[in-house]
Amino acid sequence: MKAKFPKIVQIAIISIYLIFLAGSVVRMTGSGMGCPDWPKCFGYYIPPTSEDQITWKPNTEFKKGFIIIKDEALFVAQQDLKTASTFNADYWTPYTKHNYNVFNKYHTWTEYINRLVSVLAGFVFLFLIYGAFKLRKTDKRIPILAFLAFFLLLFEAWLGKTVVDSNLSPTKITIHMVVGLIIIALLLGLKYIVSKTKTYPYNSLFNKLLIVSVLFSLIQIAMGTQVRQFIDEQVKLFGFENKNYSLMNPSLKFYFHRSFTIAIVLVNLGLFYINQTKNLGYKLVNWIVFLLFLETITGILMYYAEIPFGTQSIHLMAGALLFGFQFYLWLQSRKTVNR
Repeated sequence: MKAKFPKIVQIAIISIYLIFLAGSVVRMTGSGMGCPDWPKCFGYYIPPTSEDQITWKPNTEFKKGFIIIKDEALFVAQQDLKTASTFNADYWTPYTKHNYNVFNKYHTWTEYINRLVSVLAGFVFLFLIYGAFKLRKTDKRIPILAFLAFFLLLFEAWLGKTVVDSNLSPTKITIHMVVGLIIIALLLGLKYIVSKTKTYPYNSLFNKLLIVSVLFSLIQIAMGTQVRQFIDEQVKLFGFENKNYSLMNPSLKFYFHRSFTIAIVLVNLGLFYINQTKNLGYKLVNWIVFLLFLETITGILMYYAEIPFGTQSIHLMAGALLFGFQFYLWLQSRKTVNR
């Protein structure tokens, strides 16, 4: 297990980033409410593929828990039933958690695939927990970090339900995103402990700048989810085909998010400069600069080019990867503090 565990940790990290990717596609396509309920989708384990499946019709069988759309409202079947010629409200309960009652098969299946990715990550984490328990005598930090990551993954699943129930509350979406980043940090800490890491020379200023860069990235990503929610609301107002109106009269959060990029660029260029001039040899710094460039370019494209398709996903993934690389680099830079 000791030889295989580092691979399991890597797969766990990849699985979380796949959740980020799937989530970014959900947001990019506006599919967040593709399934009105959780964990099922319109009461189905496998989602419907047409509106006809969830529309009330006479002489039709429905299973308990199935959700239908009737008169622009959602209703839940209280028992297995076969409908008569007229709608009988005694067998149905209005779905009151929210009033979003639109069906779009593409949105539904996009959201459903996002959930499947999360389920697969859950199975990976079970192997992670098993391996960590086996290695508990090797290093006590291993099971602690693994169990914390698993607990937060369960919390993320519950939080995903509350996001759906709240019809995509901006605050809950932000918490959802930040908790995902914390899971990444825990897994990277685990990876650092169980992997053979090259020894690098210690530089105090470099290490402190890394702490600032990690905090800045966390703030920027959290603020970015708020900006994204503003865009989503604009899209609902003007229609998906009128994305050019998405940033009309943007809020103060948008201007903060955009301007804060300058501080992030300066801090990370400082890291690059120190790494080069002091010959520290951190290769991750080059990846950080590349991701920072990608993040900036996609941000500019979204603002000035009416949000080209795919830029939102790239922007979010670049930010999540940037945070991960910065955090792992911080772990590496701490290695020889007492040398």
